Amino acid sequence: MRFKNIFFIGILSGLSLACNKLESSKELKKTEVNKVFPHKMPEEKPNFPLSAAAERMFDYPAPRVQDNELFSQFKYTRLEGFDYNGGDGTISRRDPSRPVLIDGKYYMWYTKRHTKVPPVGWNRAHEATDEIPSTDWDLCDLWYATSEDGFKWNEQGVAVKRPEKPALGWRSIATPDILIWEGKYFLYFQAFNEPSGTRGDWCPISMAYADSPDGPWTHVGKPVVPFGKKGEWDQDQTQDPHLIKYKGKIYLYYKAAYNKWPDKRDKYAVAHGLAIADNPMGPFEKHPLNPVLNSGHETTYFPFKEGIAALAIKDGNEAQTIQYAEDGVNFKIASTVELTPTACGFYTPDAFTGSDYGRGVTWGVCHFINAANSRDKKHSIIARVDCDLSLDIHDPSMKSTGVWHRPEVYFRQGLNIKQRERISKENKKLENE
Repeated sequence: MRFKNIFFIGILSGLSLACNKLESSKELKKTEVNKVFPHKMPEEKPNFPLSAAAERMFDYPAPRVQDNELFSQFKYTRLEGFDYNGGDGTISRRDPSRPVLIDGKYYMWYTKRHTKVPPVGWNRAHEATDEIPSTDWDLCDLWYATSEDGFKWNEQGVAVKRPEKPALGWRSIATPDILIWEGKYFLYFQAFNEPSGTRGDWCPISMAYADSPDGPWTHVGKPVVPFGKKGEWDQDQTQDPHLIKYKGKIYLYYKAAYNKWPDKRDKYAVAHGLAIADNPMGPFEKHPLNPVLNSGHETTYFPFKEGIAALAIKDGNEAQTIQYAEDGVNFKIASTVELTPTACGFYTPDAFTGSDYGRGVTWGVCHFINAANSRDKKHSIIARVDCDLSLDIHDPSMKSTGVWHRPEVYFRQGLNIKQRERISKENKKLENE
């Protein structure tokens, strides 16, 4: 009998304990469901229901943008040492490579046009001659300059000159980027055989190589990243080469405009692709997931932590963002930025070292294509840009979101004549109703 009583009491105790646990579990779930987002920013994503916007906060490198290593403001400085012939449109410099430090001097390569007259425009390409350029990047050669501080530059002269017709690039070579590989130097660039605008911006990526950054350079005279097949997104062009040594291989990011020519100029889209090689001469194999970036224009990439970071400027739904891919292929938005540098080449000390943990960037060079005071003097200038996209510095002013632009910046984006006329007509309709 005593044993039965003890057994019965044990069963009741067990049931009571189970009920208490169940009630506690229900209470806990109720608390979690009704929990309110805290005043103090959590370091990790909270374990309770969140709105879509609150969820996304914790998908970025940091929930607070000021703590995000892949967010920065951009500060610009005019470079010293370059002459533009009084800004008359006959001299233009644009599309600089990433600067590299060699024997205590920074080197950069860029597109230079020095023509008798300014460009007539892509839509008047049929008027271009051997002396009259169609676009700002027509009738160009690759030049280079050196600097001790990144602010004052000394132009050294032509690096790679256009070859004689009909060799690839006889019309223009432009938009260079540099690769240093096993002690040798390789310049990749766009090579044109017709005035830009004739059928579009048709050109493949070609290359030249040298034993010294000062040359002489040997032009290989053939495409190293050819067009895609007819019907593929990059069927008409491979442009803007940007190179990084990553995972022991050469990663060459490039740009192509598609959905564009010849009858859909206003429907165009821009994306970036990736081609990979074991040797600077190729062959470069295009990645099967291309395009790897759906937005942006000129290519800007740099090693960051275990992966690759990219700057997407104009064009596309994800324009004005910095993106990151842990594998160098599958990019996701890391931050939204403003006043982004165009055609930027960042000084990237670990671009070609094969480091397994990229440290980021703090400065580079870019261009402004609207340097002229009037359209008939169109030319571009190269400038310096500084930022804090680095793991090694922390500059609160670069991370500030309280940057206010003067009214003139906004008023320069005014309505055009057609827009004013449309609004005027709409107002008159309202008056007559």
